[in-house]
Amino acid sequence: MSNAAGGTPSSARILVASLVGTAVEFYDFYIYATAASLVFGPLFFPVASPSAQLMAAYGSFGIAFLARPLGSIVFGHFGDRIGRKSTLVASLLLMGGSTVLIGLLPTYDSIGWLAPFLLCVLRFGQGFGLGGEWGGAVLLAVENAPPSHRARYGMFPQIGAPVGFIAANGLFLLLGEFLTPAQFHDWGWRLPFLGSAVLVLLGLWVRLKLTETPAFAKALEEGPPPAVPLAEVARDFPRQTLGGTFAAIACFALFYLATAFALGYGTTTLGYSRTAFLGVQLGAILFLAVGIIAAGWWADLASPRRVLMVGCVMTALVGLALAPMMASGSLTVVGLFLCLALLVMGFVYGPLGAWLPSLFPARVRYTGTSMTFNLGGILGGGIAPVLAQSLAQSGGLPYVGAYLAGAALISLAALYPLRGRTAGVAVETPGP
Repeated sequence: MSNAAGGTPSSARILVASLVGTAVEFYDFYIYATAASLVFGPLFFPVASPSAQLMAAYGSFGIAFLARPLGSIVFGHFGDRIGRKSTLVASLLLMGGSTVLIGLLPTYDSIGWLAPFLLCVLRFGQGFGLGGEWGGAVLLAVENAPPSHRARYGMFPQIGAPVGFIAANGLFLLLGEFLTPAQFHDWGWRLPFLGSAVLVLLGLWVRLKLTETPAFAKALEEGPPPAVPLAEVARDFPRQTLGGTFAAIACFALFYLATAFALGYGTTTLGYSRTAFLGVQLGAILFLAVGIIAAGWWADLASPRRVLMVGCVMTALVGLALAPMMASGSLTVVGLFLCLALLVMGFVYGPLGAWLPSLFPARVRYTGTSMTFNLGGILGGGIAPVLAQSLAQSGGLPYVGAYLAGAALISLAALYPLRGRTAGVAVETPGP
């Protein structure tokens, strides 16, 4: 897959490396979300109320969103100073190692309070690693892309999300078919975490064969790397950082409401079986892949920003549909809602891979892109399952739908002023 003449990786290897890495990272992230919804409450947080257990498990899930911006600062620092390749390898190892260790962790019944403490520490490690993963993966794709194909190249790391989700939830679905509930509760939940080791080795094999991106090499030719990339981003690009952060809120809120919250609510309050609901989610996630691909092609014809704005409007409409469809009493209707929600998510997620890097010059692009994406993750996704569960308990599903619609309008408002040229990089590309 290498260019024999120049010794540089082919486009196919670059795109596979950007996709495989994020698929591995998101697989690790999703199996935690699924386990938090299904078993972590009683295993690690033994309190009286099942609802309180679920809230505690979701709270541990949110720890990674606090770690992600810290990871983006550290990995962004080294990604802008020493290069994209080494940083991507390190982020993959950290998150994969944390995931495997979760699979080996004793529960509360064995070691008491140390169990939830260590779970939270390892969850922090997962988030810290992911903080550097996404930004590096999209730069690997976009900085190697022809100018007319940036959004299509930038969508490949995004496709890693549904690939990782399918692998994670598909494995949980198989375990549900072949293990009894008691076996799954006792030891079966550990298998997806331990299986992450195989996926990490695959990701490393692909990434270790890469070279640095042309944009990073050119930035080094033009001058020395920034001493502290974060300081330069904060000083010179506050508008882009704030705008990019709030523009990413909608995609995180929509995704975690349609996956983690929906699974927990559907299998507890609505009373659907875990296997049936996971099967519905597994089918619905295919629509996320369709949405990402469609949005990537459209963004190259129009512009990533325009597609994101349309996606925000559609996300607000999905918020209005959440309560009547989720509370319909029919798993088929619930499944249709999840298909619709994840299809729309493709339009607020897919173009981010091309749009966020365009806000920053190459010398601080890793830091700026990673920071905006992961800060958006805290605001849009880190609190989404917990807040949605609380809103559903106190006011019902219409409040959850209003929360989603509000997140979409915030992202739309953030996108509107970021047009024309910012940071010396074209953000808005004229359509044909």
